[in-house]
Amino acid sequence: MISRRTLLGTASAAALGIPLLGASGCASSTSAGLTSSQAAAGALPLTVVNNSGRFPDSAVRLYIVGTNLETGEQSYVNRDGALTPVRESDNTDGGFTDYAIPLSEAGDLALPFMSGRIYVALEDKLRFKVVTGGDGRAALQYPAGWVSSDPNFGVLHDTVEFTHNDTGMYCNTTMVDQFSVPLAIELNGEQDQTTGTLVEGGREAIFAAIAADPVFSSLVVADGRRIIAPGHGLDAGLFPADYYAPYIDEVWSHYASNDLRVTTNAGTFTGRVDGSGQFVFDGGVAPIGKPSTRDVFFCDGALAAPNDGITGPVAAILGAGFNRSTLVTASEQPTRDPATFYQADVTNRYSKAFHDHTEDGKAYGFAFDDVAEFASYIQDHAPASFTVTLTPY
Repeated sequence: MISRRTLLGTASAAALGIPLLGASGCASSTSAGLTSSQAAAGALPLTVVNNSGRFPDSAVRLYIVGTNLETGEQSYVNRDGALTPVRESDNTDGGFTDYAIPLSEAGDLALPFMSGRIYVALEDKLRFKVVTGGDGRAALQYPAGWVSSDPNFGVLHDTVEFTHNDTGMYCNTTMVDQFSVPLAIELNGEQDQTTGTLVEGGREAIFAAIAADPVFSSLVVADGRRIIAPGHGLDAGLFPADYYAPYIDEVWSHYASNDLRVTTNAGTFTGRVDGSGQFVFDGGVAPIGKPSTRDVFFCDGALAAPNDGITGPVAAILGAGFNRSTLVTASEQPTRDPATFYQADVTNRYSKAFHDHTEDGKAYGFAFDDVAEFASYIQDHAPASFTVTLTPY
């Protein structure tokens, strides 16, 4: 399975951002499809539906950006549906690109073979800038809505991630970095699948739950435009850098004298914390150091998951166990009963809020939320159509 981590690994960390579809009216159901004359290799008909109930189509701007899987170039889908390489000469709008297409003016579009993101911006444009990347090729700087100095900080926007190639379509909604606009996705092909849909009143309930939390409330942007993920909040000085320390200490202490068994596709690995303070597993798993709070929220650092089929999956499962706070209560990982998740005093209550308020209980609240299939992720090996819906705001 292509997880979010594999999916994003095909896209450059310096790129992503462009347009889509059309019609008019508030809370309308507007779609864009694909005509055969516009079809690029692997073109997947794409529909965008505006059920926001608050924003007219003229206030909705769409961007499709990412990496051309054939050439490796950072590219965008233009108004004619063509996958087009980004160029520094595109910076024509006050030093930024102007790739936006208002939903009310958009024509038929489809997703070619590429890996990237579909951005949805409301009321204002997103500022994407083409620069020269470290490899000397054109690269697209994309929004960092969690950074107060970013030119897109004041723009209400969110994104869907995807990889579309000759093996199928792999896609998800995400709150890993921030949450602002409620989006749902539907993929039709071998089967009909939908994920990301919030329960009625879900956006308001999520904001209220996090705003009421004495620790996580600092992540809510004052004007209600977004909630910043705790890792980014930590980096910005908005969130305590030692938040997870008590739970990390408890896990390390517990497994100094108890076995932890982690089951992956490669088998079951047994580990303990040794005298040097490292989690040591059998079966060729590289030792895992004691993580920091930042490592837990970003699933990085000591919990980074290499794409090696052995250490990577074990690290991912540990990362999920920390975020869900199930490691002390369950020595067999991963745990699969959501009723046991987020029950400790120290836990990722940002992620919990999304899972509590989605119709299918799935969300991408942290990078390893796909462990045990709790992420808002769907895939199909014979995709026929893809729909992104702005759900009631």
